[in-house]
Amino acid sequence: MAEGHPSLQLMDWKRRVAVLFAEVRAARGDPDAVQRFRDGKDALFREHPSSPIPEAERAGYPGIPYYPYSAEARVEAALEPDDEGPTFSLPSSTGEPIRCRRLGFVEFSLAEEPLRLAVYWLTGYGGGILLPFRDATAGEETYGGGRYLLDTVKGGDLGMSEDGERLVLDFNYAYNPSCSYDPRWSCPLAPLENRLEAPIRAGERLAE
Repeated sequence: MAEGHPSLQLMDWKRRVAVLFAEVRAARGDPDAVQRFRDGKDALFREHPSSPIPEAERAGYPGIPYYPYSAEARVEAALEPDDEGPTFSLPSSTGEPIRCRRLGFVEFSLAEEPLRLAVYWLTGYGGGILLPFRDATAGEETYGGGRYLLDTVKGGDLGMSEDGERLVLDFNYAYNPSCSYDPRWSCPLAPLENRLEAPIRAGERLAE
């Protein structure tokens, strides 16, 4: 476990999360990988100094609440490029501007419901793909500001289809941002164009 400087602790946290997601990509949709991922993330939340769980609550933390696993929540979708995608600031939990550019859109269906989400590229140093979304469960069953499906800056990368043509979108791995556990974290939130009217009951949820 990383000790000492908070920046080195955070680097270690990101490395460990990236390893969890690398194992998910290697599993290629194996349902057993979901529980292994959840167990690994619970351990980090309880034990790691960069956990978003407030330090006083970590030892007794019961684990992240989840919806039951759903095979239908894993889909693949081609990215439809937006060659004129605007650069703008995403809303954030603290009001701090988070600059991004819209890369394009993914279209897919869950429970026979056609859905469309924008995919963003964070324009800070190094960049990274971000796919935040807010669905009809937000504010009651899931965090009101939405959840993340992809955040490659933080290691949240579910990979590509075997032919390399489509993004893997597995909502069993959708997660609440760090600010949902502790407001000291600053998190980008789902913009209006990524707010869905349909509920997506897969991935992380709020404690009942």
